[in-house]
Formats: sequence, C-alpha cells, structure tokens
Amino acid sequence: MANLNSPVGRTVDVARRAGYSVQQVRNLERDGVLPPADRSPGGHRIYREIHARSALAYRALAAGVGPVEAKRVIRAVHAGEQARALAMIDAAHAGLHTERVDLELARQAAEAIATEPITEVRGSDAMSIAELATALGVRTSTLRHWDAEGVVVPGRSAASGGARRYSPEQVRDARIVHQLRQAGYRIEQVRKVVPEFRQHSTQVREALTARDAAITARSLALLDGAAALRELLFS
Repeated sequence: MANLNSPVGRTVDVARRAGYSVQQVRNLERDGVLPPADRSPGGHRIYREIHARSALAYRALAAGVGPVEAKRVIRAVHAGEQARALAMIDAAHAGLHTERVDLELARQAAEAIATEPITEVRGSDAMSIAELATALGVRTSTLRHWDAEGVVVPGRSAASGGARRYSPEQVRDARIVHQLRQAGYRIEQVRKVVPEFRQHSTQVREALTARDAAITARSLALLDGAAALRELLFS
C-alpha cells in the first residue's frame, strides 16, 4: 500500500506523472482537487504521493463522469467524506447502466422499424390529422394522444382555425411511432427513442454503435478512477 506522504518533487514531476501540464497541476490545486502543497524555504511547491495519486484519480474520473463531477468526488475524499464520495461513484455507475438500457432500447427500436423508410421526406408529405390517420390506419384520437404525450407534436394552421397540420418531418416521425407501437413499445419508451431517429435519421445504427463505444470507454475510465480513488481512501 502506497505511502501518501512520500515525496514526489516539484510541480513538473506531478505533471509528468499525471500527464498534465504544469499549469493544469496548479489549477487542480487551486480547485481543491489536490490538497495544498507544502512550500520550500524559497517558496517552491513541494508535492507528495497524495498529490500525484489525486491527479491520476481525477484524470480517470473526469473521463468517466466529466470534470465537474470528478472534482466533487475528489474534494469529498480530501474532506474526509468517504460515504459521500462512494455514493457519487455509485450514482455514476447507475447512470451508465441507465444509458446502456436506453441504448439497447434504441437498438431494438432500430430493428423494429427496419422496413420503414425513415429517410424519405418529401414536401408533398404534409398532411392534415385526418389524412395522416387514414394513411397510418389509426384513429385521429390516437394522433391527438401522441400530440398530448409530446411524441409527435404537429404545427397549427392559422388559416384553418388552428387545425393540426403535420409537416413532412412530423409525418415521418408519426410513421416511426406507428411502427414502434405495433412492435409493442409503450409511449414512454417511444418518447425516449424517437429523438434518436430524428437526430440521426440517415445513420441511426452508426450513431448507436458510436454511443455504445463511448459508454464503454466511460465505464472503463470509471473503473480506473475507482481503483485510483481506493488508494486515496485506504492508503
């Protein structure tokens, strides 16, 4: 087990060890990520193992949960608030789990609408609520329900007394929602995944694969950060 009081050296030594610049190390000390360094008679900073370990833990945690949350965790450790630091790590793991569940939901949704040409949008696709209901084979009350739930929200036609008017993009969204509902997706699930198709309509699967890789990278970084954090908590 490491001795956190062992001397490491100057600012540049901590910077090299942690992969930061000298200024970044000073900024981390200023922000409370590193405890205050000792000073030599000449006023130079003197760092110890706890400073290097704190910088390494922060670097890994920042990749997993972002710099703001990583700073909160490290500050809690230095404040002796072990339970709070561990609770934040637990919450980060739970957040990643939720992202994975949502990702799998979107991936399954992509398969469910594989036969739906979601990228084809034409200007002539604009429809009234009655026209869209007929095209989809649903009741107008179903479309009103989707509107009320915020799943497919049409515009309103001033010329027709505020009647619903679905743009080509909204018609496409309604087709996607219809496919997902037929596949058994609940409204709350549909609400989660439709924005994915709206944002990445031409490259849905590529976007989901990229997000999967990003979540995995953050999970691994969080594991590294937790291991480094353990050294600070129990050394």
